[in-house]
Amino acid sequence: MWDRPRAVSVVSGSSEGLTELTAFDRALMDAGIANLNFLRVSSILPADVTVVPVPTFVPGTLVPAVYARIASQTPGERIVAALGLGFSHGQYGVIMEYEHTGTAAHAEAAVRRMVEEAMASRELSIKEVRVALREHVVQRVGCAIAAVVFWP
Repeated sequence: MWDRPRAVSVVSGSSEGLTELTAFDRALMDAGIANLNFLRVSSILPADVTVVPVPTFVPGTLVPAVYARIASQTPGERIVAALGLGFSHGQYGVIMEYEHTGTAAHAEAAVRRMVEEAMASRELSIKEVRVALREHVVQRVGCAIAAVVFWP
């Protein structure tokens, strides 16, 4: 059984590659989390979690993560991956993911609305909303990611 995470790292990255998969790998490298193995989890932020920089880890470590990922093979296209984190007063919170072809400003507004709706539907008061995003203009094959990685 897993313990409740006590810390999270919030990162974003983007890059180009010869394929969507290699562009994704390079975007993970840009974000500093390429050598982790992710268990994709749903979007609940534990109560009293601390946001920390990515700690030193052993390559291949298995970690829970929430991430937004978008890739494109259309040169000149603007892509954005965004995450919104909703922190409450002493209770749990939410993480909302959003992928978009367009501007970072649009993606940020959209993900903030998503966090507000998710918090309201749970009757949680908002203490803080944080947004992590990465905008990327595709040259050949591009990828943008935003991720929340959970640590024990």
